Amino acid sequence: MGNEASKIEPEDLAKFMLDGEYTRIYKQLSKDFQAQVGEEEFKSVAADATAGIESFKASSSLKLNGLDQRIWLSSSHDTGMLAAFDQDNVIVALQFQPLEQHADTDQIYTKAAYDWPMHGDWFVFWGGTNVFDNYHYAHPSQRYAYDIIQEKNGMSYEGDPAKNESYYAFGQDVVAPADGTVVEVVNDIADNEPVGVMNEKAPAGNVVVIDHGGEYSYLAHLKKGSAMVKVGDQVKRGDKVGEVGNSGNSSEAHMHFQVSDGSDLFESKSIRIKWSNDLDPTRGKTINGGK
Repeated sequence: MGNEASKIEPEDLAKFMLDGEYTRIYKQLSKDFQAQVGEEEFKSVAADATAGIESFKASSSLKLNGLDQRIWLSSSHDTGMLAAFDQDNVIVALQFQPLEQHADTDQIYTKAAYDWPMHGDWFVFWGGTNVFDNYHYAHPSQRYAYDIIQEKNGMSYEGDPAKNESYYAFGQDVVAPADGTVVEVVNDIADNEPVGVMNEKAPAGNVVVIDHGGEYSYLAHLKKGSAMVKVGDQVKRGDKVGEVGNSGNSSEAHMHFQVSDGSDLFESKSIRIKWSNDLDPTRGKTINGGK
């Protein structure tokens, strides 16, 4: 009981880190983690990573599938710290990383306002303006993209995790985020087996791309055969265009959504989305897309 009581709570880790409580933190690392890094090395890395940092501010909290993932940003926003705790508050991952900022493009939003591309409650797995909250941020072509799942009671699936149908997001309706013209449809790529091999040859998987007057929305990783539109179709905001799937470079059913300045995902640049209804989707938040 005493050992449990002495464990650092996830929300307090940054304070203990800046206070130099490295031994206490190290003792809370998982056995596998400790097998990879000795205590003295851990102390050295932690001290170097936090040198000169006056304070950390919590950026996001994500509790999913048995892990509690926390991200903090330094007061100067140039260093990030990520930690993952299991259900016993054992630290199974801890990472520091210098953060590159892109203030120039962070301040440029889409001209059109976009709706959430699904109805009901959805959970933002990746989304934000740093690489810890949004791994896409490192790449100009996907910098302001979102990866979106569904979760219930802290889980993204129920039943066998090796079956797509077990995931709450799989097969859910995907709708046009604004009026536009369909310019690309891919509909014949098989859905991956969850937590298995991803299809890196067709990273977007099944996808619908819509031209909204020079801004292009990408609705990617759709379920095979679910696309309900064809190139040239005019769509209205809220029209169903397909269903969430697990195709392409995807490990479990989710929606990859972004808006870019061109119709080629990798040759265009992602634009930060101006959301209707003042939505502010960032990692760990639940967003309601209405009915």
